[in-house]
Amino acid sequence: MAALFPGLTSGTHSMLRMLRGLAAALAAAVLAMASANAQQAGDGRQTAVVLSLDGIVGPASADYLIRGLAAAREQNAAVVVLRIDTPGGLDASMRDIIRAILASPVPVIAYVAPNGSRAASAGTYILYASHLAAMAPATNLGAATPISLGGNPARPAEPPRKKPSAEGEESPPPSSPKDPSESKAINDAVAYIRSLAALRGRNADWAEQAVRAAASLSAGEARAQNVIDLIADDLPDLMEKADGRSVKVGNTEVVLHTKGLALLEREPDWRTRVLGVITNPNLALILLMVGVYGLIFEFMSPGALYPGVIGAICLLVGLYALSALPLTYAGAALALLGAVLMVAEIFTPSLGALGIAGAVSFILGALMLVDTDMPAYEVSLPLVAGVAVASLGMTFLIARLALRSRRAPIVSGVEALLGQRVKVLSWAGAQGYVSAAGERWRATGPDGLAAGDSVVIESAQGLTLHVRAEAGAPPRKEPA
Repeated sequence: MAALFPGLTSGTHSMLRMLRGLAAALAAAVLAMASANAQQAGDGRQTAVVLSLDGIVGPASADYLIRGLAAAREQNAAVVVLRIDTPGGLDASMRDIIRAILASPVPVIAYVAPNGSRAASAGTYILYASHLAAMAPATNLGAATPISLGGNPARPAEPPRKKPSAEGEESPPPSSPKDPSESKAINDAVAYIRSLAALRGRNADWAEQAVRAAASLSAGEARAQNVIDLIADDLPDLMEKADGRSVKVGNTEVVLHTKGLALLEREPDWRTRVLGVITNPNLALILLMVGVYGLIFEFMSPGALYPGVIGAICLLVGLYALSALPLTYAGAALALLGAVLMVAEIFTPSLGALGIAGAVSFILGALMLVDTDMPAYEVSLPLVAGVAVASLGMTFLIARLALRSRRAPIVSGVEALLGQRVKVLSWAGAQGYVSAAGERWRATGPDGLAAGDSVVIESAQGLTLHVRAEAGAPPRKEPA
């Protein structure tokens, strides 16, 4: 290098050696990362990722399962085991989970476990959508009637009763037609679960009965009627029995090799737990109210900072929580209108009219906010009543303060000087100067006043005061 470039100094040589060392270290790091990725991919093919659907199907569980399936795909896992114990949940969240399962390149084994668990309502749909369905002993599934139709699964249809006719014959009474919205929801649910059953080759007729008549099955009955594929006592037994089975992933038939797979439990992280807490409609409503009142207090006392900052954070978190729930546009619009009217009460002297209208609008919006009859996602009536009382109390407090300030005497400006007793500084004829509020004012008034006399301010015109002699003061005699 020195022969080719004789002008290079020893410092330049040192810099070149350092650059060569950095390049070598960078190449070694790249090779190490590639080796680690290859090793992780190789280990992933020997791993079964275990996800848990425990509790109500909602936005938090949907987010957790969707991210879990994506992580299993990135890790190149052999299978995903979805352990289910759920009473059902929101239709929108259920469909999000099913879409993720159908799009997953990693086979999903739905497993109703442990003993005593259930896959009711939305859990039945998820079980039918999975590539392989399994149950533990002493578990059940079914009762898949859409709960939004009335809050309870529909009862099995009873045969029509017969009544005697005039000729002595018996004829069935005419049956009342179903509500159109109920029939629409049931038919949609039936078509959906039958399409999942056809995709996985499972019993579609029983699936329809689970929707129309809220039918349920135990693990043994489900296996006998081709609703599930196998019964396993625990996860190792499930891995043993699922080995060698063929499932359809996309358009490809895949043979499962699950024997000896390492089980990798993926527990819900902090994001899932936080989302599960804040997506409670009652908590979201409380956060919205804290946000609204925090902004109200900040507007009433500018510069306080803490009410405004806390209110803004609570308001944004509450709006995020509501965005994850199945909202009705009318309820959200009414709640937003109510919040705006309550804030406008501060700036508009309506004496409570805007505040009361805002409280009523907010309450109606809260009652219609969430479009579901799931008990876990219903807005609590006592909470709504408490919010109503608090809102009306705040409105009456603001109206009372406004009336009190309106009736209070004026304490600033020229009007505050009216009726005050002041001293004459100098006087000549019908005008002079007086001392009022620590200032020297031009004044007009009766003749005969002199410096030191007490006068009362009657009116003000611009910067000139009109005064009169104080009542009871002895008349001053002019010198002869």
